[in-house]
Amino acid sequence: MNNNSNHLRISIFGLGYVGCVGIGCLASQGHTMIGVDRQQSKVDFINSGKATIIEKDIDGLMEQQYQAGRVSASTDSKKAVLESEVSFICVGTPSTSQGHLNLNAIYKVAEEIGAALKEKNAQHVVAVRSTVLPGTCEKVAAIIAEHSGKAEGIDFAVVSNPEFLREGSAIKDYRNPPFTLIGCQHDWAVETMRKVYAELDAPFLPVAVPLAEMMKYVCNSFHALKITFANEVGNICDTLGIDGRQLMEIFCKDTKLNISPAYLKPGFAYGGSCLPKDLKALRTIAHDNYLKSPVLHAIESSNEYQKDLALNKIMEAGKRKLGFIGLAFKAGTDDLRESPIVEVIEKLLGKGYEISIYDPHVHISQLTGANKEYIQSKIPYISRFITNDLDEVINASEVLVSVNVDATSREKLKAQGNTTQLIDLSGSL
Repeated sequence: MNNNSNHLRISIFGLGYVGCVGIGCLASQGHTMIGVDRQQSKVDFINSGKATIIEKDIDGLMEQQYQAGRVSASTDSKKAVLESEVSFICVGTPSTSQGHLNLNAIYKVAEEIGAALKEKNAQHVVAVRSTVLPGTCEKVAAIIAEHSGKAEGIDFAVVSNPEFLREGSAIKDYRNPPFTLIGCQHDWAVETMRKVYAELDAPFLPVAVPLAEMMKYVCNSFHALKITFANEVGNICDTLGIDGRQLMEIFCKDTKLNISPAYLKPGFAYGGSCLPKDLKALRTIAHDNYLKSPVLHAIESSNEYQKDLALNKIMEAGKRKLGFIGLAFKAGTDDLRESPIVEVIEKLLGKGYEISIYDPHVHISQLTGANKEYIQSKIPYISRFITNDLDEVINASEVLVSVNVDATSREKLKAQGNTTQLIDLSGSL
C-alpha cells in the first residue's frame, strides 16, 4: 500500500455497477481496495483483474489497478472490514410494486459490518453510496451499533455519500463530479472522507445527513422533468413546423435565466404579468393542436397549491393580527398584477383577520394603468391596509409574513425573530 497519508484501505460492499466503478476509480487514486460480494463469480472477476460490468474504459482501468496490487475481492465481510478504514455500501435498492425501496440488502450489510466492528478497536467510517431515502443512514447506524456494541460517532460513523454516475460515462463522471457530497455530523469522519476524495478537483460539501440522502432523488427527478419538458416543447414545435431542436439549442444558450440557478430556490408562488399569461398561451397552442401537455398543465395547479400551503401555514399560526412585508409579485417592483400574496390576503380578509401591509415600492396614490385597474377589480379597498411605515406593521402584528423584502426590512425582521412569530415565504430570512 502507498504510504501517502491520504491513501486509505477501503472496502466496498456490492460489486455491481456503482461498486465496480468505485473500486477502479478509488484504486487509481492510490487507495487499496477490497471488494465484497456474496456472488463468487463477481469476486472471481475482480481477483482476475476484470470488471463485473460493461462500461466504457472500465476494463483497462481494472486490469491496470489489479496489476498494481491495489484491487482484490472476497466473500468474507468480516475480513474486509477488519482490513479497511472505510467501508462503502453499494448494494442495490430495488423498488417495490408500490414504489418504496427494498432496503433489505443494505440492512444485511449493516449487520455484517456491525458484527465485524465488534472485534475492531480503531474508528471506522461506513459510507452509504446506495441511493436511499432520508432516515436510512440513521437506521443503518442503529443496526451497526446493535450488532457491534459500539457507539456511533465515537467508534464508528455512518456517512451519506450519494453517487451521480451515468451509464456510459461513469468513469468520467466519477473523476469529474460537480461536487462531492458528504452527509455527516462527526468532524473526524468528514476528514476521513476528505482523504478518500483528496485527488478529485471538485467542491467538497459536508452537509446534514438527510440533505445528502435526498439529493440524488431531487437531481434525477429534475433530469426527468427536463427531458419531459423538452419533449412537450418539441411536440408543440412539430405541429407548428418549427425546428424544436434548434429552438432548445438557443434556449440553452441563456445561462442567466434558463440554464442557471435563477428561480431554483424554494419560496412562494410565482406571479406577475408574464409567467401566468405566457404559460396559458403555450398550453392553449398545445390544446388547439390536439396535443396533451401534462407537464405544462401541472405547473399552474402546482403554483395554486403553493398558495394554499401558504394560507394554511398562516392560519395554523393561530393569531388574528397579521403583518405582510411585501405585496408586489416580486421584490423591487410595484407590479401587483397576479401577485400571489394578494389572493392569500383576500381570503384572510374574508375570514376576518386583521391585516397590515408594508411594501416600500407600492404607493396606492401613485398606481396607474394596469396596476391601478388590477387593484380596483381585485381588492378595491386594499389601500386602507397599506402603510409606508415598517415599524407600524411590526408593532401591530402578532405574526409577520415575509413575502419579498429589501435589505432594511430583512434586518428588522431578523431582529424580531425572538419576539414576533415569523413566517418566511420569501426564502430570504
